[in-house]
Amino acid sequence: MQKEAEFYGEIRSAIKKHSGEELDIKPYEADMRHLLNTYVQADPAADLGELDQLPLTELIIETGIHDAIARKLNEKGKLTKNAIAEGIINNVRKTIIRDQLTDPRFYDHMSKLLDDLIKQSRADAAAYEEFLRKAEELVKRLASKQPDAGVPSALHGKREATVVFNNLASISASTFQCPANDDDKAALALRIDLAVRERAPAGWKGDQAREAQVLNALFPIPDRDRDATLALFEIIKNQPGY
Repeated sequence: MQKEAEFYGEIRSAIKKHSGEELDIKPYEADMRHLLNTYVQADPAADLGELDQLPLTELIIETGIHDAIARKLNEKGKLTKNAIAEGIINNVRKTIIRDQLTDPRFYDHMSKLLDDLIKQSRADAAAYEEFLRKAEELVKRLASKQPDAGVPSALHGKREATVVFNNLASISASTFQCPANDDDKAALALRIDLAVRERAPAGWKGDQAREAQVLNALFPIPDRDRDATLALFEIIKNQPGY
């Protein structure tokens, strides 16, 4: 019975890690340390860092993919290469789904790269190492959120305006026509960015009246196209920088 309990405990742990559903204990760490220090007779607690509490994708960035696998995904060394690969894929997919609304065009591109990664062979040692290399590269691109090459220099260092620029051509619209010229499109993105920064009141997200002020500020810019305004608003609302 003890062996069965250990076996099913390991299965439960593997499922949680592969699905990315592990409990993030960082918010509770200080309280748990307080309870231990107050009520348990032991040597003073030593802070050993938070690497074990990081999600798999963040741990890959911090330590590299091989160390991340050893620390987080396969610490007991019992998983097959395919099981490890599936765990990486599921965690990357979760990151893409979670953050997709912040930059739909960028994460659509990342989703296609993930599809290519899924199709890649892992049949032998060389193919598996190549899979891990590309997976690590994809995770780091997700973390850096680097814009595509060819963004006009006027947008360099302006993350939110760049996101607007990248998505202008694909937003739903009735009458609005996205400028074909990149410089004109960049100027429009900067105009939208400035309007939000100047007109959006503090704490506007989630407040219906304040969100209406942002919509009113945006409405004239895409030629008073209601559909385009709402599409722009959804992109802007999901930007942490606004």
